[in-house]
Amino acid sequence: MHYLVDNGIKWRAMPADFPPWERVYAFFRRWRDHVLVREFHDRLRSQVRKRLGRDAESAAGVIDSQSVKADAVVGSDSRGFDGGKLINGRKRHAVVDTLGLLLGLMVTAADTGDRAAAQVLLRRAADAHHRLALVCADGGYTGGIVEYCHAALALVLAIVKRSDDMRGFVVLPKRWIVERSFAHLIGTRQARDFERRTPSAEAMVYWSITMLMTRRLARLRLARA
Repeated sequence: MHYLVDNGIKWRAMPADFPPWERVYAFFRRWRDHVLVREFHDRLRSQVRKRLGRDAESAAGVIDSQSVKADAVVGSDSRGFDGGKLINGRKRHAVVDTLGLLLGLMVTAADTGDRAAAQVLLRRAADAHHRLALVCADGGYTGGIVEYCHAALALVLAIVKRSDDMRGFVVLPKRWIVERSFAHLIGTRQARDFERRTPSAEAMVYWSITMLMTRRLARLRLARA
């Protein structure tokens, strides 16, 4: 691993066995702009599901959002302030299948409302995954978005709410699946958004979940060996 030292601060750079960062970034940019990162992810998702005895395409999913702080390189055109989480940065809106793998993703400024983003994201997910019939969500997705999904997308948006007698941290049915996916992103050093452009931020999320899937496939292969 190489390091850069700037004003006495030690920054981690590219691993020592990687080519120069300019070449690595050139590949990343090419794959991002040609949507190859997402295509690679989607093909692996189908493989993981089949290895586990599931259909290649999921009929059910879960939607939620995650607000993360943005680095200084993120401009004001794609950052905002999430008043609920008190975070100045970006928000990741994700639809995952029942294994926690991405069915759709959109990165916006953190002040973008969940329901406004969900209307766009769920339309994309329904267009790309024709078997998708049920999506679970929390109470932040109540209102007109439920009727929109039913009328325009032939999709049931089921709201999973906390009961009034619940106190403290509670794991709710289905919603824990997407929370586990967000926790994986934090564990792969994506607790903060360092990407100047939102397409790059989305590509990094797809890469992170792709890493998760390659490990799952490797474990399944070893278990059957």
